[in-house]
Amino acid sequence: METMKLISHIGCDGILLLQMPAEFKDTSVEVVVVVQPLPSEEVKQKYNAWGQLTTKKSIQAAIARMLQLRQEIALDKSSIRSMIEEGRRF
Repeated sequence: METMKLISHIGCDGILLLQMPAEFKDTSVEVVVVVQPLPSEEVKQKYNAWGQLTTKKSIQAAIARMLQLRQEIALDKSSIRSMIEEGRRF
């Protein structure tokens, strides 16, 4: 029997993902889960590549901006076909 202690996060969908060490691969195991919420000061805050705090709101804003950019710069299928044909000429 091996006891492991880890800190994880249960997503807004209620799913907790546990990644086990490779030594338990393809093995039947009995798992006991004890859930204890952490005080807010023990939860590490996450920051993006620019040093800004990552929050649910900032992630939603980033996704919205990516969708907007995709619409602004997306090429239609006829443009892509003409580019391919143009490239075949060379």
